[in-house]
Amino acid sequence: MTTEYEFTLVLSDNVELNDELENAIYGGKCDDCLISSFAGRVVLTFTRNASSVKDAIVGAITDFRSSDTQGDILFVDECNLVTQTEIGGKIDKSRQWIHQLIKGDKGFPSPVCEITDGTPLWYWCEVVEWLRQNDMVDDDAVRDAHEIALINSALGFQHQRNHLPDLAQEMAKLFP
Repeated sequence: MTTEYEFTLVLSDNVELNDELENAIYGGKCDDCLISSFAGRVVLTFTRNASSVKDAIVGAITDFRSSDTQGDILFVDECNLVTQTEIGGKIDKSRQWIHQLIKGDKGFPSPVCEITDGTPLWYWCEVVEWLRQNDMVDDDAVRDAHEIALINSALGFQHQRNHLPDLAQEMAKLFP
């Protein structure tokens, strides 16, 4: 059984939106995406059928890398750090409703950064786990959140490895 997934891949900053890029992407296996540019960065928004969000995203990354293009995928545009408003948007609830959950005594996860400046951020993976435990989302939402977070971690590691190969090699040994 397949599901239709929509997601955006953000390309490295050495990629320019031009006819050559469009021809390479649409002439390859990525004819199911929309190419656009935001703030000078090229993004590919896919609508892809697959058995999981992981399969859809990994397939799109593989297909992009097999095209004759310059640059690479920087990350999936799905941040693991979320505000109250973003949490609400992900589950179709208001920021105020989320605020009530956070203030309630039900073990809602603690924010992980920007705690003191008035705009705290939570790890989406922790929040979605709590939401599942409280029957507010299904198992698929939890799986999708963890798969996207891990894909972004791998893409981030690859990107940093290009800048600091010695440190990356040291970290790969430390965290095999």
